[in-house]
Formats: sequence, structure tokens, C-alpha cells
Amino acid sequence: MKLLQLVTAALLPFTTLAAKKSGDRFQTNHAKQISNGGPVKLDDKAYNDLTKTPRDYSVAVLLTALEARFGCKLCNEFQPEWELLGKQWTKGDKKGEGRLIFATLDFTDGKSTFQSLMLQTAPVLLLFPPTTGPNAKPDNIPHRFEFASGTNTAEPIHAWITRQLPSIPHPAFVRPINYVKIAVISTAVVGLITLVTVAAPYILPVIQNRNLWAAISLIAVLLFTSGHMFNHIRGVPYVGGDGKGHVSYFAGGFQNQFGMETQIVAAMYGILSFATISLALKVPRMTDPRNQQIAVFVWCGVILGMYSFLLSVFRIKNGGYPFWLPPF
Repeated sequence: MKLLQLVTAALLPFTTLAAKKSGDRFQTNHAKQISNGGPVKLDDKAYNDLTKTPRDYSVAVLLTALEARFGCKLCNEFQPEWELLGKQWTKGDKKGEGRLIFATLDFTDGKSTFQSLMLQTAPVLLLFPPTTGPNAKPDNIPHRFEFASGTNTAEPIHAWITRQLPSIPHPAFVRPINYVKIAVISTAVVGLITLVTVAAPYILPVIQNRNLWAAISLIAVLLFTSGHMFNHIRGVPYVGGDGKGHVSYFAGGFQNQFGMETQIVAAMYGILSFATISLALKVPRMTDPRNQQIAVFVWCGVILGMYSFLLSVFRIKNGGYPFWLPPF
């Protein structure tokens, strides 16, 4: 019993010295956090010194790779969020009551650390709990946050740290107001309102024009009835071959189509529509009977010729179709 007491008494000064050094490490790095206004930047030596045991404080270390040559997009997206989180946590806990240090170790400054941890990807967030004190975990195994979900904002990290360290104060994370964004949106809205107000007398007559909307509707109908969407969905060729060294503009069968075929069919529908509209609306308004009679024959001839050509194209698509019209 006396021997045990002697050993305990002999080790007590060393234990006290280690605890004092641990407290000194926390105070030094906490002061750096406050002066930097965010996470402490580390290298291999500083990382080993900060995370070594015994440790009466917690450490949240972001291991990242920010240089462009590493091509880590997530690292660069998350870095401002990490700095913002460290800044707000430090500001909300200036006295260091939570005893939590935020730190960043870039691959350029910590290659040995990355190798010792066998890290192949970045970013990686490690949270080292204290090894001494009321919330101690003597095993010194850090918690690791997985960025597999593509997290690039501070809110999930704040919630994760809060869950891992439930017994310490948790300063609230409040995203600062983005005044630049507000100013840009406000300026854009005011500019749009001004543009609409100034241009309304000139735009409204165009928008309210029935002929314009009729033309747009007719063009849309012609495009979609001629197979325009079929071409985009299937990615059909513009033209094909007939097997004899000649170009074929029409593909046989109802499940095949060429790009040129769509344009030809749309043109036929357009000519038929224009001829029908002219015959129904323009011709009756003509005052000269002779010219009116000529117009009737001309437009009827156009309709007959186009419809005959349309039937010939349909027979190419469907070889068993029995009907036809001259001249095609």
C-alpha cells in the first residue's frame, strides 16, 4: 500500500504538468481563433501538437485540398462555409467555455498527416473529443463526418458537431444577410418594372395582335404535326440512301423518318393551309370578277397538286395504300 502511494505521489507532478500543458495549448489556439476570426491554419507539426494526448479540449479539423491542381470542387465550395461556421462559433464562445478548437489542414501543408491517416479523398472532417475531463473519451478515436452526400453548407456540420458534443455550449449558427444579393435582385426588379412601363405602349399592340398569335399557332401546329419532336427524341438522320447510290428523302414505314422528310411535310401542310385560308378569306373580298375567278382556279390547283403530292408521300410510308390523285 505504501508503495502504491509513493508511485501515485511521484506521478502526480507529471500529470499536473501534462494537464497544464494541455490547457496552455487550448488557450494559445483559442487566442489564434479569436485573432484570425475563424479556424486555425495548421501544418503537420501543429496538427500533431494540437491533437496529441492528454487533451482537455475538443478539436474539429477539416483536412482539405484547395489548390486548383487537385481539382477538388467540393473542397473549394465548402471552405467559405467552414470558415463562416468557425467564425460564428468562436464569436459566440469567446470565453472558450465549450473548449472547442476549429482548425484547417490543407494537403499542401500536411502531406505527412494525410499519408499517416491513409486519406485518398478530400475534404475530411475529424472531430477529436477530449481525453481528460468530465466529457473525456480516453480512446482518442476521432469522429468522422462523411461528405458522401455532397454537403457543402455549414448547417449540417453545425448540427453534427452539436450531436457529437452534447455537453458543451452550442452557439447558434445564423447565416449573415447577403446584402449584395438583395441589392442585385432589387435593382433587377426595379429595372424590369421600368422597362415594362416604358415599353408597354409599344409591346401591347404586338402582344394583342390576333394575326401574330394565329401565325405562331399555325407554325407550332405545322412543326409538331410534321414530326419535329419525333426527330429530337429519336435523333434521326437528315437524309438516307435508297441502296442504289441515290439520296432518299422519305423513310418507309410509320416508325421511321428523316429530318428532310419532316421539313418537306411541314412545307406541304403550310402551302395547303395558306391556300385554304386565301381561298376562304382573300378571294371573296376581291372586287374584280375575272381576277376572282382566276384566283379560285389557281388556289384550287395548288390544293389539288399539294394534296396529290401528299398522297404520293403517304404511299411511300404505307406501300399498301390504294388511293392516289393526279398528277403524282
